[in-house]
Amino acid sequence: MRLILGSGSPRRKEILASLGIVPDAIVAADIDESPRKDELPRPYCERVTRAKIDAIASDPADIVLCADTTVALGRRILGKPDDAGEAAAFLHRLSGRRHSVITAVAVRCGARHWTRTQVSQVKMKRLSDDEVNGYLASGEWRGKAGGYAIQGRAAAFIPWISGSFSGIMGLPAAETAQLLRAAGWRAQA
Repeated sequence: MRLILGSGSPRRKEILASLGIVPDAIVAADIDESPRKDELPRPYCERVTRAKIDAIASDPADIVLCADTTVALGRRILGKPDDAGEAAAFLHRLSGRRHSVITAVAVRCGARHWTRTQVSQVKMKRLSDDEVNGYLASGEWRGKAGGYAIQGRAAAFIPWISGSFSGIMGLPAAETAQLLRAAGWRAQA
């Protein structure tokens, strides 16, 4: 039995390591993550996660773990910004407001699937132009849903969360451990 992490995200690998789990293989799923017309954030996130898990080839005894994280401001999906201009627009929209961070997790072993979706609420303080520009200059926004990483410099922008910190980072630890146990994964000694 092998554990395949269907994600190239270093954060997901780190969160697994914090649980004492080291994947046997890491294979990033190559799928189209574009939202569909009028698609809502939670169904979008769950659909993308299903597509990722379906895209990973594995042996029947392997356990495959995939996840997707999106930031939602109401009904609006704030995915990974294409450039610094879009990241700035995301940060200005989130400034001084609460938003949701949705992470869908899927585990597959053979023909069986297990899924969970974790939703956290995040409050971002009102950001000055200097704070936004300094954050953009750091480059930390690249590849991050909503244009920020709570585990990095943007932690200074977040006075309040309700939910899972690791879920906001990209992989809710408690829910992931539960899904892996359901699939038969046992931590290696």
